[in-house]
Amino acid sequence: MLLALALSIALQDGTGLAPLPIPRAADPAAARHAALPPPDSPPANQPTSHLAACLAAVDTDATGAIARAQGWLAEAKGPVRAGAYLCLGTAYVAEERWDDAQAAFTAGRDAAAPQDAALRARLGLMAGNAALAGGAPAAALAALDTAKGDADTTGDAALTGALAVDRARALVLLQRPEEAASALATARAAQPGDATTWLLSATLARRMHHLAEAQGAIETAAKLAPTDPEVGLEAGVIAELAGHEEAARKDWQSVATADPEGPVGRQAKEYLAQTDVQIAGAGGANAAPAATPNAAPAATPAATPNAAPAATPPQN
Repeated sequence: MLLALALSIALQDGTGLAPLPIPRAADPAAARHAALPPPDSPPANQPTSHLAACLAAVDTDATGAIARAQGWLAEAKGPVRAGAYLCLGTAYVAEERWDDAQAAFTAGRDAAAPQDAALRARLGLMAGNAALAGGAPAAALAALDTAKGDADTTGDAALTGALAVDRARALVLLQRPEEAASALATARAAQPGDATTWLLSATLARRMHHLAEAQGAIETAAKLAPTDPEVGLEAGVIAELAGHEEAARKDWQSVATADPEGPVGRQAKEYLAQTDVQIAGAGGANAAPAATPNAAPAATPAATPNAAPAATPPQN
């Protein structure tokens, strides 16, 4: 159907690969805790009470936490400095000072004891995440590659998966999609029950025009997170590109109903409105075909460079 083709082209409009979503970059509060050690596994060689107090201060007074961490650094010696840098970087994240956060986490990674591979990997992950948030994907990839070397020795599947996902985000920003796909395959193997990993895999596969792969990945994401609106939104886009208009509209309507005021729900409504316009236009064109035998502008809106801006998939 020409309608499906036109909307499919509109949905794929744009040059290059758009960034994969980076939730931790968009949500500073989440960024503060994204790669922190689990509560029951404090970093080795760190004064747990001192580190916990410093990190707790971040949530109420980030500027004060920066001063506290700097004072700790002035007195700390050896690997203990890693904890101070961890707190300092986390406080910088709270203030969205991404370059400073990256530098602090990197310094912490370098200060950590060589045998504390888990802490070194987590700090490297945090440095890479700060670089991603600050719009420096090349620096992010360098930090994440270094962290990967540490993580590979820990046997920590969650840490390996998180690093692989962020490596994929950096690689997409660097226009290296095949390597990004490989990184996401690593992430899926490390954390097969993580819905976000499958969602990102579906998004990247769809952008690379691998629709069968994208469909399989989004189906897995939907099984793991059946009420996640972002999963439903992406499922609709994939269905539309595959020519399944009714399935796409059903997915988008479900998202619009579940998240009527949220950004994902609003995007779903825009997709639905766009398809409504397309359907109405196609119906009008078909009403009197004999009068305009060579005209079908409503069925080919994607031929217009600026057509259907509302149908562009979410980029962030």
